[in-house]
Amino acid sequence: MMTSKIKLLVIDDDDINIFIIKKIVEKTGYNVEMVAKTNGQMAIDYITMTLSLQENLPELILIDINMPVLNGWEFLDAYGQLNINQKIDMYMLSSSVYENDIEKAKTYQTVKGFISKPLSIERLTELFKIVEQQSSES
Repeated sequence: MMTSKIKLLVIDDDDINIFIIKKIVEKTGYNVEMVAKTNGQMAIDYITMTLSLQENLPELILIDINMPVLNGWEFLDAYGQLNINQKIDMYMLSSSVYENDIEKAKTYQTVKGFISKPLSIERLTELFKIVEQQSSES
């Protein structure tokens, strides 16, 4: 297991989901710095601030679809306008069972997949392994 910290951004307006994800992160055994934002606009502000401070961006972003202010799709559109060249793995994390949401996720180049809630320890561990492999390759 790698010793460097994985930076995770969770964008979800549900405090209970954020709490559950935090607990799952702890159970994976990975060294993770988790930041949670409750809507897409707060996440865009966080990314913009991180860039302006020249700090490391998250390597992994989990995005809920239905949120106030900026929903998951609007976040992706706003993110696309930031012209960030760093590769960030993004996954839609949603309780939506609508096929059109899953299909829409595939239209975004930045979105690597669609995960149905609830998030499992196994699935999150898989995502961390992918991030780990990519950072060892770069």
